[in-house]
Amino acid sequence: QVQLVESGGGLVQPGGSLRLSCVASGAGLEYYAIGWFRQVPGKEREAVSCRSQSDGSTYYSESVKGRFSISRDNARKTVYLQMNSLKPEDTAVYYCAALYLVGVVDDFSTVQRLCVPKTYQFWGQGTQVTVSS
Repeated sequence: QVQLVESGGGLVQPGGSLRLSCVASGAGLEYYAIGWFRQVPGKEREAVSCRSQSDGSTYYSESVKGRFSISRDNARKTVYLQMNSLKPEDTAVYYCAALYLVGVVDDFSTVQRLCVPKTYQFWGQGTQVTVSS
């Protein structure tokens, strides 16, 4: 199993940037697909970005494509979400998550299809991101 702890959230003005971090403990991250999700009160949790175990395929939701970037450092057991050109509608609690898959799943269509909250097994506690002037 893997335990996840997010950090890096906060208050930022529109157009600003933040980098979220998610540190894993337990098993190595190289065995897991990773993802970032977000949720606002009264709405369902939604996918932001997911990345395959080998980092060969990455999915971004349309709302963040071109502005956000997901990455990982397996040696540091850390997942990152770089968020640029932030908008007020990006305000949410952001969660990192991990999905253990038997065998490497690297094709984009599967990574995209699996990038839904009910698929991911392990979750952090979330970090608040508020975009406001």
